[in-house]
Amino acid sequence: MQPTADFRSDTVTRPDEAMRAAMASAEVGDAVFDECPTSKRLEAFAAEILNKEAALFFPTGTQSNLAGLMAHCGRGDEYIVGQMAHTYRNEGGGAAVLGSIQPQPLPNETDGTIALEAIAAAIKPDDFHNAVTRLLTLENTFNGLALPDGYLEDATDLARARGLATHLDGARLMNAAVESGRDPAWIADRFDTVSLCLSKGLGAPVGSVLAGPGQLIEKARRIRKMLGGGMRQSGILAAAGIHALEHNVTRLREDHERAARLAEILSRFPELGAGKAQTNMVFMSPRKADAGEFVSFLADRGIAVGGGYGTLRWVTHLDVDDDSIDRVESACSEFFENERNQ
Repeated sequence: MQPTADFRSDTVTRPDEAMRAAMASAEVGDAVFDECPTSKRLEAFAAEILNKEAALFFPTGTQSNLAGLMAHCGRGDEYIVGQMAHTYRNEGGGAAVLGSIQPQPLPNETDGTIALEAIAAAIKPDDFHNAVTRLLTLENTFNGLALPDGYLEDATDLARARGLATHLDGARLMNAAVESGRDPAWIADRFDTVSLCLSKGLGAPVGSVLAGPGQLIEKARRIRKMLGGGMRQSGILAAAGIHALEHNVTRLREDHERAARLAEILSRFPELGAGKAQTNMVFMSPRKADAGEFVSFLADRGIAVGGGYGTLRWVTHLDVDDDSIDRVESACSEFFENERNQ
């Protein structure tokens, strides 16, 4: 049964009528032949927003990130990445399996950063015994946290000073920009390449873009074909991406505000171990409540919440309204009232 209040992820959003109308009226052509005008318009628009020379439309963020890593790194090269980062932990090991790129994972600090000292120490000396360290990859937001401005500058400055390229997994870059008050281009300017997801909080049904220098993006175009990501009349999907970038960026603040209200509600029940809102996410680690029983109780009331790595994650998005938050409040009160009466 489809949940009626779905907090599992911001990937569950569905196109509204205006987005569907844009998709239905999209002008299309064969994008593999570079003849799809709407796909080209999305790529130019994304490049402009992120202040990059070029951008390329991908069907998924996993493929966009992988193409970015492979454009920077050759067989046997190495990239530095957070131990809990999506590109290392949640993308099927693609960099190693398909790109023959060695990951060098480092611990993430509680704020999502990687210690500068750890990055510097992980860069391999120029010795044929070692893999060649080519790339630093960061993620923003990280578990809903916008990386600090100063850290973005310091980490990427360090990388460049040591001869490394930089890549940003910016799946939720727009959430970070809204939260920090920064222009997205300011964040993107710190990095050589940026992957931006259109199908999370921005609400498009499919797609990500990879933006960066023109020569690297052309290399990524070849890699995209190799990975099976060449799409034909992709303008129907690109139109949704354009609509998302035009209409759904500034409204992300509504998601952040609802997450803050949700965190306040959950904090009234200490047994749930809820933390503070982090952009559009709230994490909780139940201590005195049975997590499975709680999730099942919510599911019976049409409320879905995500889980993994010992925590539960709530994500607000454009299909979560104030009524959805009210329903969580009522369900929590009912659950703990039942617990007290048992």
